[in-house]
Amino acid sequence: MWERVDSMGDNDIDRAIRRVRDGDADAFAIIVRAFERPVRGWLAASASPGVDIDEVAQRSFVAAYLGLNKYRNGTDFGAWLFTIARFQLKTELTRLRRSKSRDARLNPEIFRQRALRVPDQPQENMENRLDHLRNCVEMLGNHLKQFVRWRYYDGVPLEEMAVRTGRSLPAVKKQLWKLRRALHACVRGKMAANGPEISGNP
Repeated sequence: MWERVDSMGDNDIDRAIRRVRDGDADAFAIIVRAFERPVRGWLAASASPGVDIDEVAQRSFVAAYLGLNKYRNGTDFGAWLFTIARFQLKTELTRLRRSKSRDARLNPEIFRQRALRVPDQPQENMENRLDHLRNCVEMLGNHLKQFVRWRYYDGVPLEEMAVRTGRSLPAVKKQLWKLRRALHACVRGKMAANGPEISGNP
C-alpha cells in the first residue's frame, strides 16, 4: 500500500476514529488526509477514463464516515476503507452503464469498449495494482508527472491547473483523460505481465 501522506501510525488512526465516534466530526479530516492520496491513486489505476475519480473518492470517504460504527477496532482500517472505495467504484460503473444503456443497444461494440468490469480483488492484488501504478507514473515525462502530482496527490483544482500551465480548462481535462487512459493501460499490462506500457507522451 502507498505510504500515507503524513506518516500516521495505526494508533493515530485509531485515536482519530475514537474521536469521531465520540462526536468530534472534525477529527475525520485526519483520516481523510492520511488516506486521500492512496485512495485517489487506486481509483486512478482502476477506473475507466469516463469515471470522475474525485466524485468517487468523495463518496467513499462519506460512506466511511457514515458507516464508521461498522468498523471493528484493531482491524486494518486501510483495507476496510479500500473495500468501500471498490464498492463505490463498482456502483459508479453500474450507474454509467445504465445511463448509456440506450447507446449500448444501438452500438454494443462501443459500449463494450467503454465499459470496465472491476472484479472483486483481494487486498494483495490491490496493493500490487498500486505498486504498478507508482512504477507507471515514474515512467512518465516530468511535465506529465507534475500533472498527476497536482491533481491526484495534491488535489489541485482543474481551474488552478489551467492557470499554472497556461492552458485552457478543456485542454487540461483532455490531458488528464489521456493520462488516466495511459496509466490504466500500463497498470493492466503490468498486471498481465505482458501487456502494453506507456511512453512519456500519451
